[in-house]
Amino acid sequence: MSFWSKLFGGVSGDSAGAKPQANVHEHKGFQITVAPMKDSGGYRVAATIAKDIEGEAKTHQMIRADTIASLEEAEEVTLHKAKQFIDQMGDGIFR
Repeated sequence: MSFWSKLFGGVSGDSAGAKPQANVHEHKGFQITVAPMKDSGGYRVAATIAKDIEGEAKTHQMIRADTIASLEEAEEVTLHKAKQFIDQMGDGIFR
């Protein structure tokens, strides 16, 4: 059964119910979820930016062309660029 579960995306063993811990940061009322995307040669700068505006949850998927060799450095660059984007655009991110 384990073979079939792995083949079709099932979860087995101790990993059942385990969720990866999100890399979430707060900046000026926005929540930044840092999530670099695996790409050839490294990781693409990517994050989700979210904020509640007048009781409505707004989100924006930020993906940049930059690719970084190491995951740790990609996370740092992503956070920096997301904060810079928020500083420049504010709530205009969601328009």
